[in-house]
Amino acid sequence: MAAATRCRRACRCGGEAWTESDYFEGRTPTRRAFTAAEKKIFREMQDSADRVAALVSRQKALPARIPLAEARAGKEPVRLFTERKHLTNVLKLVAYQIESDLVNQIRPHYARAEDEGRTLIQTALQSAAAIEPGDRELRVTLSPLSSAHRSHAVAALCDGLNQTDTRFPGTNLRMRFAVADSPN
Repeated sequence: MAAATRCRRACRCGGEAWTESDYFEGRTPTRRAFTAAEKKIFREMQDSADRVAALVSRQKALPARIPLAEARAGKEPVRLFTERKHLTNVLKLVAYQIESDLVNQIRPHYARAEDEGRTLIQTALQSAAAIEPGDRELRVTLSPLSSAHRSHAVAALCDGLNQTDTRFPGTNLRMRFAVADSPN
């Protein structure tokens, strides 16, 4: 990387062999001085380009993949504890099951649920929302989605979730979901 930086620096410095003050002080560069300066800069650029080419060829000679045993020679490979791996897998399965349940709830309200249902749910879960705590309820208002029919489908999902009378964990607040600018 340093070779490439030196090459770029030499290219930028090409016009700086003589400064403006040289002209104002009555010294004008001769053609020979310019030629000498250009040769020096050209040599620097050529040396830097040669160094870059050598480094690129060294990089291409490296193998694309290295077995773990060779990468950490003499050291034991790092492995996840079995319990941690199982917990990670369980969390992934639970998240997938929740996503599947939400897709099933949205299916009657969204014609393209078979093709785009999971994408719609993921988009709704990642969208911005306003959270407003109240005395008896916690109101979560999602931002409208990219198109009206998607926002209506998510609003229908919110109505279904509101009917479950879910409480926010650790509190007595009832969760209320809505989509902004939705008629529901």
